Amino acid sequence: MPEAHDVRPLQFAYWVPNVSGGLVVSDIEQRTDWSYEYNRKLAVLAEDNGFDYALTQVRYMASYGAAYQHESTSFSLALLLATTRLKVIAAVHPGLWHPAVLAKLIATADHLSAGRIAVNVVSGWFKGEFTALGEPWLEHDERYRRAEEFIRVLQASWTAERAEFAGDFYRLRGYDLKPKPVQSPHPEIFQGGNSTAARAMAGRVSDWYFSNGKDFDGVAEQVAEVGAAAAANGRRVRFGLNGFLIARDTEAEARETLREIVAKADPEAVRGFRDAVRQAGGSTTDGKGMWADSSFDDLVQYNDGFRSKLIGTPEQIAHRLVDYRARGVDLALLGFLHYHEEVEYFGSHVLPIVRALEADADRGAGVPEPIPVKG
Repeated sequence: MPEAHDVRPLQFAYWVPNVSGGLVVSDIEQRTDWSYEYNRKLAVLAEDNGFDYALTQVRYMASYGAAYQHESTSFSLALLLATTRLKVIAAVHPGLWHPAVLAKLIATADHLSAGRIAVNVVSGWFKGEFTALGEPWLEHDERYRRAEEFIRVLQASWTAERAEFAGDFYRLRGYDLKPKPVQSPHPEIFQGGNSTAARAMAGRVSDWYFSNGKDFDGVAEQVAEVGAAAAANGRRVRFGLNGFLIARDTEAEARETLREIVAKADPEAVRGFRDAVRQAGGSTTDGKGMWADSSFDDLVQYNDGFRSKLIGTPEQIAHRLVDYRARGVDLALLGFLHYHEEVEYFGSHVLPIVRALEADADRGAGVPEPIPVKG
């Protein structure tokens, strides 16, 4: 658990629904749209309702309930130009980008947005995308070795004059990128992954570590291990947690929404996704990778978001979020069923309680006993 002086107000991000099908693989009604116009309005709503970041998803071809998708870096720039404070994180894949070329694109976006672009480096879990594009598919830990080199090339490109890099996957020979990004020392670098390789890599090179949905024990274990890896390298990594948030006026309404989502799941799409992600968590030698122990119900929300149990009344959810903060979570990455309505509901009903509870805790008053959430 972080020391008190390290604890900052919890920050919030949302998954950008730039992929058709929303954030759950279900036939339940979702008043969410993948179009730019919908997402432009959502980005403005989000920054007006307490969100600090938005994360654009990345899919390169139709699959698993996501028939259509907008490319992440261009979509991120469009959202940045539509807002004034929101930071936007573009998901990118090593193996499908050259990192120095991406560094140039991100530097330009950083200037156009006055320093609000970031990247989420995704090592890759979907073998079908790589093979469909004629690209080699690497073994799990090799994907993380490539991702680490990818990040090191980004960092060198953004900070060094005539950057040099000699790795197994990438090389730079006097690469001189100008202008450098606005952000110093460089735009923030996020990464995901639950595996041992992912945790060690985060400790060496990343600014932020995203986790799939976790309960309190799962979060504490990851924060401790990633924090130790970072400390061993003289660094500090901040921690983000995925969660699917269902806030309703009563707990019964929230639980019924969850029940309906799962009851109306698209079984073929969920099974297809489950089979594809066996290339991720299921392929690690120690079984600690992403989705390694996910059930069918967990996979109805792509990143185990139900496991974080952000489901209930505003009071219940706010207490749980503050409890996660106390365990080392710096950023809650949230998904919603009906984005426009629920982002506004979050800003008016949940966030004020979170801030009040944080203020009580930081004054040393302690956080009141949490209101229990079932399940």
